[in-house]
Amino acid sequence: MTLRNANILIVDDDTDVLTAVRLLLKTQVQTVVTEKNPEILRGLLRQQKFDVLLLDMNFNASINTGNEGLFWLKEVKKISPDTAVIMITAYGNIDLAVQCLKHGATDFVIKPWHNEKLVTTISEALRNKGQKTGTISDNIIGKSLLGESDLMQDIFLKINKIAPTDANVLVLGENGTGKDLVAHAIHQKSNRANKPFVKVDVGALTESIFESELFGYRRGAFTDAKEDRMGKFESANGGTLFLDEIGNISLQQQAKLLSVLQNRVVTRLGSTEAVPIDIRLICATNLPLSELANENRFRKDLIYRIYTVETKVPPLRERGNDVVLLAKHFIKQYCDKYGKRELELEQKAIEKLKTYTFPGNVRELQYCIERAVIMADDDVLRAADLTFSAIENAQNTVPRDSYGEGVVDDDLKLSAIEKSTILKVIE
Repeated sequence: MTLRNANILIVDDDTDVLTAVRLLLKTQVQTVVTEKNPEILRGLLRQQKFDVLLLDMNFNASINTGNEGLFWLKEVKKISPDTAVIMITAYGNIDLAVQCLKHGATDFVIKPWHNEKLVTTISEALRNKGQKTGTISDNIIGKSLLGESDLMQDIFLKINKIAPTDANVLVLGENGTGKDLVAHAIHQKSNRANKPFVKVDVGALTESIFESELFGYRRGAFTDAKEDRMGKFESANGGTLFLDEIGNISLQQQAKLLSVLQNRVVTRLGSTEAVPIDIRLICATNLPLSELANENRFRKDLIYRIYTVETKVPPLRERGNDVVLLAKHFIKQYCDKYGKRELELEQKAIEKLKTYTFPGNVRELQYCIERAVIMADDDVLRAADLTFSAIENAQNTVPRDSYGEGVVDDDLKLSAIEKSTILKVIE
């Protein structure tokens, strides 16, 4: 269907939004209907057929759960399953918007939007009407970011939606979960994909080299500065700058970083010339956001600069069958590397992998498989070939629930499950 023949319904409690969208679309579509009250939705959909519905995520309505958009999406799909639904959301509601995609929404747009982008999104929704929505066509983004679990499918959906924007992204997750792979996937699927992707482990930079590494320096700026050198910000100009372990930098370093992000210019050490920069910023940390927001440890004004959209990479122990998928991927990778015929995983080896908690996450699994491939004597990878890292704390090898509670004795399993369930409901 073409845009010119489309009937569009917009439901939002913001009168300014309704007016702006109506004025934008009235000359481009057949019909535009606007409505402030979502309670009227059912009646409107029964009276008239709409091709596309633009639906806000939050209303001052009787459904006061914070999930209004998801509730009304389900209602719309009951009454008019053929209507393409585009959710209207703010950056802070992207997790909820991703849930909406899984429940049948076609797409979502983020406030504030560019008019051309909104029209393009509506046109694509019309063009794709009738196709299955809210799914991932494959289980891989980039070279090594693999996963079939629901948690990873959510990650893939989020990457696909936020990558084309220039929003700053904060990637959270334990060590070894693949935060750098998520950052690289966002870059690969962005409009800056053909520009530089520059990674900096800022947590490893000392006070003395922090500025020279990030901002660059002029010849003679300090004793060993024998020539001009471009910093990481300038190297990433036009592309993506990935600052890993951002939670480990000092307050003094944070102040210097904040200044650059606010002004979008860098000044090399030993120079007075301010150089404009155009970067997309992605940061990562293994600290929980609540701990990161501790004012004594991290500046809140910097958090707001780096945290437009949050993506949390789940630990391997919560990803179910993904451990087997990843193990087979690494087996092929290391068989190719070491010139061996591809090995088969025996069932006992699979069970051993699935019962281990992998405190070192995907990184630990990778090294575990590499050792096993090197030491394997035949074409089958057996449970005895799998040895887990001695570096990790021995107590982490105890099976744990999703809240990290140890489950040792069979008699304690029921109480551990009850505790985990209660904590999830409270959360």
